[in-house]
Amino acid sequence: MAPQFRLEELQTARKKPQITKKAAVMALFYPDADNLTRLLLILRKSHPKDVHSNQIGFPGGQVEAKDISMMATALRETHEEVGVEPKSIKVIKSLTEIYIPPSNFDVHPFMGLYNGSEPFLLQETEVEELVEVQLMDFMDDTNIFTEEMTTSYASNVPVPAFKLNGYTVWGATGMMLSEIKALLQQVL
Repeated sequence: MAPQFRLEELQTARKKPQITKKAAVMALFYPDADNLTRLLLILRKSHPKDVHSNQIGFPGGQVEAKDISMMATALRETHEEVGVEPKSIKVIKSLTEIYIPPSNFDVHPFMGLYNGSEPFLLQETEVEELVEVQLMDFMDDTNIFTEEMTTSYASNVPVPAFKLNGYTVWGATGMMLSEIKALLQQVL
């Protein structure tokens, strides 16, 4: 799910020693009112200085000094952004860490299960909207496509993406979703 220009950037970046910022995110699966499995994504708020502003992503964020691990960061940030208590999440898998060149972040994703007993509570300063994706839609291959995009760092480039709940989900989130989908295909 990485566009060609990003693969080239990642190869170049791997050759250069650099200090990166660290973050962690949570791919949270839960049952809806009809007992169907959903995956929680968020639409980030618009911020003029944030290259990931107004994009779809997972709940999560930057490591803080009080975090004892990357998992602790993912759990804390999920609680802050969508209101799910860390004790209510069963972390089932650590996923592949990914480097994001535009923001210089190494992001560590996790997969978790939430029983969905409490409603989500948005952190209104960071989260514009919840994007609750049905597992069936996520697993549907017809929701994968390539779109020509222009971003703050590239113009008119073909980008592989997911179309989920009417949103184009691409970049690092798309790459993480691709790994999750491949894992789920092995067990479903």
